[in-house]
Amino acid sequence: MRHPNDNGFAERRNAAADAKRQLLTKFASAPKPTDPEMQEKLAAREAANRARDARRAEREALKTAENERILAEAAALAAAAETEQRAEAEARQAEIANRVSRVVADEAARKAERDRRYAARKARQA
Repeated sequence: MRHPNDNGFAERRNAAADAKRQLLTKFASAPKPTDPEMQEKLAAREAANRARDARRAEREALKTAENERILAEAAALAAAAETEQRAEAEARQAEIANRVSRVVADEAARKAERDRRYAARKARQA
């Protein structure tokens, strides 16, 4: 027993017509877009939209500034690391050059000592 007082098709049709009439009455009594009250509501919505857009733009600007700051810091750190690596490479090159010069100097000193001994031995033999 879904509808205990269901009297048939005519009553259902009348109920549907009443519902449509009530909806039309509701929409007819709704404020029109030209009403001052509706104009105020629309103006308030527009103001809220503009404020929301301004806040969004401000957030985006802050995010952009923060991203640029982070990129600048990263670039500075990369430049510092590159400078440090270059200095370390130059120090290694200087150390290698120093070792090579010491080896060459030691070799020259040994050769000079060997030549001196050879000359002394030849002088004794002659």
